[in-house]
Amino acid sequence: MDTLDNLIAGFGTALTPTHLLLAAVGVLLGTAIGVLPGIGPAMAVALLLPVTYGIEPTGAFIMFAGIYFGGMFGGSTTSILLNTPGETAAVVTAIDGHPMARKGRGAQALAAAAIGHFIGGIVGTVLLVLLAPTVAKLAVDIGAPDYFAVMVLAFIAVTSVLGTSRVRGFASLGIGLAIGLVGLDPITGQARLTFGSLHLADGIDVVVVAVGLFAVGEALWVAAHLRRTTGTAIPVGRPWLDRDDVRRSWKPWLRGPLIGFPFGAVPAGGAEIPTFLSYVTERKLSKHPEEFGHGAIEGVAGPEATASASAAGTLTSMLTLGLPTTATAAVMLAAFQQYGIQPGPLLFAREPELVWALIASLFIGTVLLLVLNLPLAPMWAKLLRIPRAYLYSGILFFASVGAYAVSADVLDLVLLFAIGLVGFMMRRFGLPVLPAIIGVILGPNAEQQLRRALQLSDGDLSGLVNTTFSVTVYAVIALILLWPLVRKLLPVRKKAVQRIT
Repeated sequence: MDTLDNLIAGFGTALTPTHLLLAAVGVLLGTAIGVLPGIGPAMAVALLLPVTYGIEPTGAFIMFAGIYFGGMFGGSTTSILLNTPGETAAVVTAIDGHPMARKGRGAQALAAAAIGHFIGGIVGTVLLVLLAPTVAKLAVDIGAPDYFAVMVLAFIAVTSVLGTSRVRGFASLGIGLAIGLVGLDPITGQARLTFGSLHLADGIDVVVVAVGLFAVGEALWVAAHLRRTTGTAIPVGRPWLDRDDVRRSWKPWLRGPLIGFPFGAVPAGGAEIPTFLSYVTERKLSKHPEEFGHGAIEGVAGPEATASASAAGTLTSMLTLGLPTTATAAVMLAAFQQYGIQPGPLLFAREPELVWALIASLFIGTVLLLVLNLPLAPMWAKLLRIPRAYLYSGILFFASVGAYAVSADVLDLVLLFAIGLVGFMMRRFGLPVLPAIIGVILGPNAEQQLRRALQLSDGDLSGLVNTTFSVTVYAVIALILLWPLVRKLLPVRKKAVQRIT
């Protein structure tokens, strides 16, 4: 009953006229930014993070909930209309969504995506309501060694499942950890990587890092590969589904959240793997498997519902453990830190009004997403006609304004573009950006937990593995690291057995 009472109180806060307006503005802004080519929800949240400066925390996070879901739908829109996924989670959607658009069924693909996001968001948020308080209560008993082990798991898992090379993933993580070290040592007060600058004594603001790596890095990358011709948007018409489309889509809509939420909630969370699994599942269960890859609506409905529920699962680990496992969650964690709030086990006890208003606003955001974006889909398609030269120059302008607003210091602009060049070089050499962001945010926290664990054990390294929980987590880490080697040996064994027989 406490959970239900808290949720009702959260709706009481979120349903005020001001907060409803902020949620609607968040959905519109998130969709408008997310629908632009090459921009996913993470970059949308990073770009719009400075917009919330001056807004009280509860209103700011309600607005972020709208931006979050709006940005996700925007990424799916570009995936369907232009075959340009706004994020990796929307890659699977393009397999059947873009062929549908080329056949003149872009309207139906967008509608299936919007309804899938709605159902996935609702189911995922319900699971968040049911599970988050329990996870938070269990996490209160976790000590410094356990927290450090979980953070190492987050580092390893996120780094290992991204990109084409694990070495590049770890290199990206190293870059993020190095940026996170800038500033004064929290225990000794010794300056680290400040190069004598007093401005860097407090470290580099996470907002500057996120906007630099995502927005500036992407803008520079597009500028380096810019062509004079621009993509032509495909007219979408009226986005409504007929009876046959609904009949083929409702089961994928319901199956998607069951696949997406568990993957989003674990430290190796994200929507890339579950969306692929959803696509494979729907293809196996479909009565029309020959249509997959050529415009099957199930190939849009299932992965989109999966991605939305995975986002809710990601918020579960972020709110209860303070672990961001996706780029968007990492930027949202930066937003919490901007207000001096640290997500974790005690967040539900210390900031109950804010947390439950945020959770209630997730329900509201999903409804507004459906209500606003179904009729506005043709307008979003017209935004895709903006020449990319103008588009990304505008992004650089807003990124600069946002970075300057952090502390009104010109040096922040220098840092923004320096980090943007780092982001550009990372894209040039195929380094994923997410591990770097995770390193910047979790690096200082991991260092703090490591030092606490070693202080408790008087410097003995056995203090890092003196609990059952930490040993279990390290076993999982070993499995993640060793599994590729084991998998390579399995076919060899199988062939050897076949030769013997």
